Amino acid sequence: MLEKIIEWSVNNRFLVMIGVVAVIAAGFAAIRTTPVDAIPDLSDIQVIVLTDYPGQGPNVVEDQVTYPLTTAMLSVPYAKVVRGYSFFGFSLVYIIFEDGTDLYWARSRVLEYLNFAAGRLPRGVTPQLGPDATGVGWIYEYVLDGGDRYDLQQLRSIQDWYLRYELASVPGVSEVASVGGFVKQYQVEVDPLKLQAYGVPLQKVRTAIQRSNNDVGGRLIEMGETEYMVRGLGYITSVEDLERVPLGLGPNGAPLLLKDVADIHVGPELRRGIAEWNGQGETVGGIVVIRFGENALKVIDAVKSRMEELKKGLPEGVEIHAAYDRSGLIKRAVATLKEKLLEETIVVALVIIVFLLHLRSAFVAIFTLPLGVLLAFTVMRAQGLNANIMSLGGIAIAIGAMVDAVVVMIENAHKHMEREPDRRGRDRWELILKASKEVGPALFYSLLIITISFIPVFSLQQQEGRLFKPLAFTKTYAMASSALLAITVLPVLMGMFIKGKIRPENKHPLSKALIRIYRPAIQFVLRRRLATILVAILVVLATLFPLSKIGSEFMPPLDEGDLLYMPTTLPGISVTKAKELLQQTDRIIASFPEVQSVFGKIGRADTATDPAPLTMIETTITLKHQ
Repeated sequence: MLEKIIEWSVNNRFLVMIGVVAVIAAGFAAIRTTPVDAIPDLSDIQVIVLTDYPGQGPNVVEDQVTYPLTTAMLSVPYAKVVRGYSFFGFSLVYIIFEDGTDLYWARSRVLEYLNFAAGRLPRGVTPQLGPDATGVGWIYEYVLDGGDRYDLQQLRSIQDWYLRYELASVPGVSEVASVGGFVKQYQVEVDPLKLQAYGVPLQKVRTAIQRSNNDVGGRLIEMGETEYMVRGLGYITSVEDLERVPLGLGPNGAPLLLKDVADIHVGPELRRGIAEWNGQGETVGGIVVIRFGENALKVIDAVKSRMEELKKGLPEGVEIHAAYDRSGLIKRAVATLKEKLLEETIVVALVIIVFLLHLRSAFVAIFTLPLGVLLAFTVMRAQGLNANIMSLGGIAIAIGAMVDAVVVMIENAHKHMEREPDRRGRDRWELILKASKEVGPALFYSLLIITISFIPVFSLQQQEGRLFKPLAFTKTYAMASSALLAITVLPVLMGMFIKGKIRPENKHPLSKALIRIYRPAIQFVLRRRLATILVAILVVLATLFPLSKIGSEFMPPLDEGDLLYMPTTLPGISVTKAKELLQQTDRIIASFPEVQSVFGKIGRADTATDPAPLTMIETTITLKHQ
C-alpha cells in the first residue's frame, strides 16, 4: 500500500507539487489567522454572577443574596463547583463547569437559572452575569495622568464616560473596567433635628427626591402648521435643582424645600479600590479584559491603535500611560521559538552538506521541514489551538524526529546513485523510486510510532491537560505531517534536487575518519557483550540518586519581563491607611534602577473578574528592557 503511494507520487509529481502549493497557501493563511498568546489558558470554564446590594454588610449579603444564588446554581447542568463570596455591598458567585463545556452555552444555562432565583432575592436586587472572559483575561492596563490640572474625579469621569465606551467597542474586548479615582455623586446629608422640627419622616425625603428626578411626556400641540411635543423637564442636573425639591408646607404655610432640612453637595461614592502610579500618588486606571477565545495579540494591537485615536479627544494636559502590556511577552515568546525553529533547520541543512558534500540535497531538507510545520499549523487552526510557547514548543521538539526521515531517505538515494552513477532522465527517477520504496514504508511506520507516543498526554485533566495538551497536539500533527510527506512529497523533491556528481562514502574524508573510530568501538562492545550490558545497567542505576534530588515545577521558568507583587494587609484596614501603604510600597519599588514603571492597586476594580478585598495589594512592576 505505502509503496504504491510512493510510486503514484513519483509518477504524478505535477499533481503532488500542486498539492504542495495548496498546503503552503493554507499554512500561511493559518499562521496569519491563528490566535497568538504567551501561554495556554489554564483557567476553568467559569461564569461569574455579580449582585450589588448597596449598604449591606457581608452577613446580610450572604444570607439574602449569596446563599439563594449558590443553591440555585448547584442544579446547572455540567457545573462541577459553585463558589460564593460575600463582601460589603455586593456578592460574587462563581460557577465552574466541566472541561469541554462551551462557555456561551454555560452562560445561557446560568441565565435561565438566574430567572428562577431572582424571585428569592430582596426587592430591587438584580443579579447580572460577568464578562465572557477567562481568569487570564486582563491583557492591557493603562493609567490617566492629569498632572496638577485635573483632580481624580475629573479623570474618573474621562475614563468612565469617554475612554471606557470607546475601548469596549474594539472587536475582541469583553469589558473595560475602571479602577481608582472618585465617582461623582450628589449627596444629601439630612439633619435629623430639622426633620423632627418640621415633622418630616426620612422616607418622605427619599420619595420626594425620586419623584423630582424625572421627565414626563405630554401630547402634541399644533401651531403655525408645525407640531410640538409637550414635555416636562425634571431631571436633576445640579445641586441647585436638588435644593429646590419641595417636601411640603412649613408651619407658616411657606414651601418646605430640601435645602431647609439637609446639606446638599457633590461628593465621591464609597470607594473599595485605589490605584497608584510610580509612588507619586493616586491615579485613575483602566483594565482591558479580552473576550474568551480571541486573539490576544491582535486585540492588544487594536486597543493601542484605538487609544492613539482617542488621545486626540482628551482634554489638554491629560496623558495615557501603559501600565501593563502582554503583547511584549507574547512577541518575545513567539520570536524565541521562531528563532529556534530557524536554527534547527539551518543545522540540519549544514549536517547534510557536511556529511554528503551535496548542496542540492540540503535543499530537500530546507524545503520539507517548513512544509511539515505549515501542514501542522493548518490542522492547528482548524482545531482552534492558540500559538503559544507550549504549542510551538511541540513543533520544535518534533523537528528533531521529523528530520530523521529526510536524512535517511537522502542518504539511501545517495547510496543508490553511488552504485549506478550513469543513470540519467527517466532512469534516474526510477532509481529514486527504488530508493524511496526501500526505506519509505519503514520510515513511515517509525514516524507513526513516534506520533502515537504522546497519546498518554491526552489523558491529562484540568490544569495539567490544558498546559500540555497543546504541546502533544502540535507534536502529533508535526510527526503525522512528516510521515505523510515522507511517502509523497519527499521522493518527488529528491528526484528534482539530487542530481550531479555524488561523492562515494569511502572517498569522503569526514566519513572515513568516523568509520575508523566506529568500527573498532563496535567490535569491542560486541566481543564483550555481558560487560557492556552490565555497564549500561550501572549507568542507569547511578542516575537514580541525582534523579531523587532534582526538584519539580508545574511550569518551566518564564522570564516575562514583568513582576506582580501581591502582599496582604491586616483585616479591617481603612481606605486612608490603604492609600498611604500602597504609595509607600510603590515608591520603594520604583526606586530600583531596573524598574521602568509601577502600577499599584489595592482593593478591587469595577469588574466581576476582580474579587480582591481592600486588604489585598496588587502591584504590576514593569522592568526595563535588558
